[in-house]
Amino acid sequence: MVPWTAFNHCENYPFDAARVKKHWGQLHAGDLESLPKDGAVLAAWALFHSGEFEKAAEAGLQAGPAGANVANKATSVYAHYLEPREKNRQRLFLQVADRAAELAAAEPDNANAFYWQAYALGRYSQGISVAKALAQGVGGKVKSALESAIRLQPKHADAHVALAAFHAEVIDKVGTLIANMTYGAKKETSLNLFAQALSLNPHSAIAKIEYANALVILEGDKRMAEATQCYEQAASMKALDAAQHLDVEMAQTELAS
Repeated sequence: MVPWTAFNHCENYPFDAARVKKHWGQLHAGDLESLPKDGAVLAAWALFHSGEFEKAAEAGLQAGPAGANVANKATSVYAHYLEPREKNRQRLFLQVADRAAELAAAEPDNANAFYWQAYALGRYSQGISVAKALAQGVGGKVKSALESAIRLQPKHADAHVALAAFHAEVIDKVGTLIANMTYGAKKETSLNLFAQALSLNPHSAIAKIEYANALVILEGDKRMAEATQCYEQAASMKALDAAQHLDVEMAQTELAS
């Protein structure tokens, strides 16, 4: 197995089980994951929030189905932000998608099982090109899984962000008419979903980043100033944990480029 690239700021986010429990509501404002009752799962989440992504994934998998969401989130965050090899990144996303699909089948009321399936397939699609993924039928799976997550948990801000981004990216790749006719993707739906997401979780850096990207895709130069402002807001946020650190750092990098 290829070693994972380390997150270099773990010392800034020294989480243990007690600290995770204390800040659970803030840390999981986006995905509304339930506070685990299993101590092993809580320990895996402490590793995740500290930035020990590989250890968190391993601990989550060892904890069985109750640890699947932390394993999938740790793997997804690592693959998106820290894995430098595209082939390995795609492999990790497909592993998450498969595990999450199995969990969703076993636990059809588990909103985050559907969410992580969609997230992983969406990031995989970006790696191979959204157009190619749509041709392979991945788009329908992403949309269906995100809609299931929102149906199960209507206040799931991260699922709203991902579905909003899906609508925008499909429009960007195939055009407004085909996007609507083939995939039911609409500009108005995307913007409304982003508005809901930002209302549900106004302090989400990744929501502001994805919203900024969608504004440029959907509205062009006339919304560029607003998009830049969203990036500036994301870049100035104080991260609560390692995953949020990576979101904020990405916004800072984009602004500097």
